[in-house]
Amino acid sequence: MSWRDFFYFSKGERSALIVLLCLITVAAILLIINNQKKADLAQVAVVKQDTIRNVAMSENKITENKEVIKRETYANYEKKDKPDVIENQKDESATERAERIITTSRNASRSSYPRTDKFEEGTVVELNTADTTILKKVPGIGSAFAARIVKFRDLLGGFYSVNQLAEVYGMDEERFNALKPWFTVDMEHVKKLNVNELTLDELNKHPYIDYRQAKAITQLHKQKGKLTGWDNLKLLDEFSDIDEIRLLPYLSFE
Repeated sequence: MSWRDFFYFSKGERSALIVLLCLITVAAILLIINNQKKADLAQVAVVKQDTIRNVAMSENKITENKEVIKRETYANYEKKDKPDVIENQKDESATERAERIITTSRNASRSSYPRTDKFEEGTVVELNTADTTILKKVPGIGSAFAARIVKFRDLLGGFYSVNQLAEVYGMDEERFNALKPWFTVDMEHVKKLNVNELTLDELNKHPYIDYRQAKAITQLHKQKGKLTGWDNLKLLDEFSDIDEIRLLPYLSFE
């Protein structure tokens, strides 16, 4: 057998060999490309980590610089305006310094809001002439509640009894009992409603007169002419004995 017989391939074998060589070549190329991609990704990751590290270091440095500038500015202010105080504060601890700064900040914020001095116990306030400033000096009354009292008083035309405070919106029994001793009432300041002159809408604005009662008054006035007193209203089903007690101080029949 000649050595050439070992390297003889039929036509089919040569075709198969060529295909196999092509596959090996393609596989080698793909392997090289894959390795190159991995190397590129690794390089990108390294660059990204370096970038993040640099940004973080820059931010930390900026923050440190801001803190240094803030401390230096505060120190310069203290040294400029309060040299004697700074000299006494050299030996204070960090905790003491923090407490001092917090206390100073609280005092500054409190001083920006006007403080309302309260009346001493035993003070008596006339309920029909007191404005919101006076009312806020009564213990237990703030700005909102003082405004409610004045608004209700204006709608009524004045208080004829301290007990009417219990009708103010938001007034509970406990608060009313606490506030009652602080007030007195002068009925001379109560404004009366002339039932012979007011319209239905004007009468209906009063807290103690509803629409049904206001309409009954105006109709009775049209029928009888001038109304002379509460006896005229007693004839109406819309008014009860309780209504008489509540309304009599506010009605005028002149």
